[in-house]
Amino acid sequence: MAICFELVVNFGENIDGARSAALANPSPMTLQAGSHRVPLHRALINRSGSCIELSVIPVAVGWGVALDGTLPRTRLTAAELTELGAGLYRLLTGFSGYLTAKVGWDPEGFLDPEELQSDWTDDLADGTIDGLVLCDALHGELGLGSNYVEFQPGYQWIPYQGEKQSTLTAD
Repeated sequence: MAICFELVVNFGENIDGARSAALANPSPMTLQAGSHRVPLHRALINRSGSCIELSVIPVAVGWGVALDGTLPRTRLTAAELTELGAGLYRLLTGFSGYLTAKVGWDPEGFLDPEELQSDWTDDLADGTIDGLVLCDALHGELGLGSNYVEFQPGYQWIPYQGEKQSTLTAD
């Protein structure tokens, strides 16, 4: 089972938006993480239920990521992961037409609007899912308050607080 530190973006049924975003991730692109320059794999588009998701995965940061092949894993501190995460959010500012997005360790569980509404209502209302980006329409539909701030025009979020620790330490 792979464990990925990644940016995942839910485009709903908007395949054109997902394709456009995938093209906005030129390969090879690298992001800074402390003294490391971390390249990104080409963006992946897949269908998860009724949603189209785009994933941007840094090379050799996660565990068991098939795209990494036999590359040795780059061990990053919490501060370095936070810097890498901030770089992924900067990349996200070039995307449009998506519903939700989040950076972190396997963030897919926070991106389905129906699951957000049924399973995460309290966390959404009090803003404890930091880094979750919502389109304005979904933010309004969920009845969320002013504790969210503009991520970019058309999108709201609780700002990314960074990684508290390098979640996993063993290879």
